[in-house]
Amino acid sequence: MKISQELRSQVETAKSNTTKNNTTTTSFQQAVSHEKQKMHESELNRLLGNLSAQGEKVAKFRSFKDLARYKKMVQQFIEEAVQYGLELEQSRSWSMNGDNRKLMLVKQIDEKLVQLTDDVLDQEKPSLDILDVIGEIKGLLLNLRA
Repeated sequence: MKISQELRSQVETAKSNTTKNNTTTTSFQQAVSHEKQKMHESELNRLLGNLSAQGEKVAKFRSFKDLARYKKMVQQFIEEAVQYGLELEQSRSWSMNGDNRKLMLVKQIDEKLVQLTDDVLDQEKPSLDILDVIGEIKGLLLNLRA
């Protein structure tokens, strides 16, 4: 049985069409994932901008309401960062007793939030000290994002 030339050209055309469809599907998937990543980055940037504004309010007014809102915003930022695939920075260290410890960046952020709360409670602290702690928290959040 002999295969005609027309049938051969139809088979080759069908193969080339499926190859083109695979490349367009891959490029579409890449475009979607790229846009998704850009949306997540813009959301994190928006949250970070809101955090900066709220941090200035905390330093200026020293109210518990503003402090609670700031803490909630830090929590939202961390949840957003971790939820969308940003990794936590982890390291291992040994204590004097020989115990193995895992240190995480989130723990440092939590400690800074406790320090900020103490500074807001202490009316003797100048606003510059509070802004310094807020700056450290912002730096840790940027470190988490990067």
